[in-house]
Amino acid sequence: MKRDHVDSSNLASIGYDPSNQILEIEFNHGGIYQYSDVPLEVYNEIMEADSHGKYFAKNIKNNYEFKRMN
Repeated sequence: MKRDHVDSSNLASIGYDPSNQILEIEFNHGGIYQYSDVPLEVYNEIMEADSHGKYFAKNIKNNYEFKRMN
């Protein structure tokens, strides 16, 4: 999945697969995680957020099932 680099102290890059509603996040510590059943609106909001990390912590973390990719 293609991910776009983001300027964040916690997140390195973010990608989205709209056909499967999968949000993929690479963390600065190196982990890559995929979050399931994430609406396109949530992806758009995290990409437009002033703080990607704060948006992730408030709206994605603990709200969607995930799996570690590496």
